[in-house]
Amino acid sequence: MMNELDQRLYRERWYWIDHTNPNISGSAMKAFAMDDTLCQIAGTSGNQGFARGWVHRPTVVLGIQDTRLPSVQDGIRFLRKQGYDVIARNSGGLAVVLDEGVYNLSLVFSEEPGLSIDRGYAHMVDLIRQLFPEAGKEIEDGEIATSYCPGRYDLSIADRKFAGISQRRIRGGIAVQIYLAVTGSGSERAALIRDFYGIATKGGPVKFDVPHIQPDTMASLEELITGPVRINEVTRRVLGRLTHWGDELSHWEMDEEAASLYETHLGRIQKRNDDFR
Repeated sequence: MMNELDQRLYRERWYWIDHTNPNISGSAMKAFAMDDTLCQIAGTSGNQGFARGWVHRPTVVLGIQDTRLPSVQDGIRFLRKQGYDVIARNSGGLAVVLDEGVYNLSLVFSEEPGLSIDRGYAHMVDLIRQLFPEAGKEIEDGEIATSYCPGRYDLSIADRKFAGISQRRIRGGIAVQIYLAVTGSGSERAALIRDFYGIATKGGPVKFDVPHIQPDTMASLEELITGPVRINEVTRRVLGRLTHWGDELSHWEMDEEAASLYETHLGRIQKRNDDFR
């Protein structure tokens, strides 16, 4: 019997896209271009959805506001000295860290009547509680103000944030995205972004509220729950849920039309990055 979330996310077909090998995933710019491509396709694809897991080598993804900090170039040089690539994404929010221990999941589907922005976020919150039943009742949604990229739909256990959710809507398609700190040190990632802001905010006015990051308010799932959780285990759990959401689960292959859309979106995000570098 289908539960409420399974009913809300039911599609005739779900496509799975596995980009979880950081050795071949390339620049994180490609990840955001891919989600925009899928979002545009989903807007005209009827009753089907796309689920994509993606993992990248060490990268700091800046928000648009971060790129306007007075000493952002000094901050970028600091991050690169620590071994991180740096890109700017094509949406709101602030800086986040990607690495081999951070699992990103995108759910992409068409807009429906009554599917508000808040409801889109709530879908992802419910999913994460189902994916991790060993901690489901302990997972809270709500802003952790002293984390990096704080937001209404931060996910935390015992007031320590392990995930953040974003959402993008393009031409009738919706992409709900989450980054999950699965392994590694959440506090070390937070300290990296704290130090970036300490450098990048010097020398001029700052036109937004930079988070006052306290590293001990961030953690990874392996630091928070009992039992080992690894990247491939997250994929296994996601695929298990997808089998409840539709009549078919298939691997998606990019055709010529999708490839053209992808190149357009990738070109846009590359230009945005060229403009601030």
